[in-house]
Amino acid sequence: MGSLPPQLTPSSSPTYRIYASFCSTNLSSHANRSNWIDCYDPSTNAWHRVTTLPGLTDNHVLKGFSMAAVGDFVYVVGGRLCHKIPGRESDVFVEKNIEVRQSVMRYNVRDGVWSKCTPMSVPRFDFACAVCDGRIYVAGGKSTLPSPRGLRSAEVYDPTLDQWRALPDMSMLRYKCVGVTWQERFHVVGGFAERGDSGGSDRVAPQWGTMERSSAEVYSCDDARWDLIIGLWRLDVPPNQIVAVDEKLFSSGDCFKSWKGHIEEYDGKVNIWKEVDGSHLETLSSPISTSNEDWPPIKRLYITMAPIGTHLYFLAGYRLPGEISRVTCNVHVFDTSAVRDGWTSLEPTEEEEEKELCSHCCVVRNTL
Repeated sequence: MGSLPPQLTPSSSPTYRIYASFCSTNLSSHANRSNWIDCYDPSTNAWHRVTTLPGLTDNHVLKGFSMAAVGDFVYVVGGRLCHKIPGRESDVFVEKNIEVRQSVMRYNVRDGVWSKCTPMSVPRFDFACAVCDGRIYVAGGKSTLPSPRGLRSAEVYDPTLDQWRALPDMSMLRYKCVGVTWQERFHVVGGFAERGDSGGSDRVAPQWGTMERSSAEVYSCDDARWDLIIGLWRLDVPPNQIVAVDEKLFSSGDCFKSWKGHIEEYDGKVNIWKEVDGSHLETLSSPISTSNEDWPPIKRLYITMAPIGTHLYFLAGYRLPGEISRVTCNVHVFDTSAVRDGWTSLEPTEEEEEKELCSHCCVVRNTL
């Protein structure tokens, strides 16, 4: 085990906080299973619960939304609302989809107050989202629950004006695509994609080609146009997360296997992803074998990645050995600037009831 990276100790300035949304998966609990937001403090290696998402009735959960941080605010954008009810088997939930949302809410991390913002022009879930120059960009996703097709549309939100503005359409329909700001441009990477001029009914399942799945669309604010990059994402399935650190892009897996066993870095000069030296970490794999033969392998329940400085924070939840409804939260930090092994593994935080990650995290920077 290691200590915190020196520049992220309690005396550091600015400070950072990581916010993530969860919901309960414990059927035996009588608590409301709707979304809440937890905050992780890297300086103390501690989690604490800060708020619940407003406007949700008991056991109604929001998924497929995006969280974005601008200044002192955490924004919750869009999403798919579903009702979690017990299934036929006693230890599983069944999700009943209700609606796709276009709503936008923001949480002030200083005073703990929620407020409503102007909604998006169309409902979206499983869409790309990123902050660029203080504005929130969204693209793609799905707008209706039964549709097998994604969206081409994109829009941008200005927090100072509380206004959304339509952007030109992308060249392809996309959902489960990933958004990242890189080189001062909004990148929409991968996803289940098809050409925007495809014909046929909205209810007919499209045929995705390798070219579409491996492409990215890049929006330049200066030119107000999209550029298509073929082969930026090489896998046949969408990425799980892509983040930018020091003008570099990093990924650790896809939407079906969120941790591939190592970190990869994108080399834009030759348009390939390369394994980062020293980035293997077995303890992030799932399942993990235990020394006790009577216990089943430890199952990882969630993982999300947050960039802070030159570091990548991997926040992971594991089911405790021999337990069926308790988890422990582990944090592993990788220094992308390290010459050799850049990993630091922190002591697990307190045990909690089993929970599910409902959206990837966001980082709030506090300059005070």
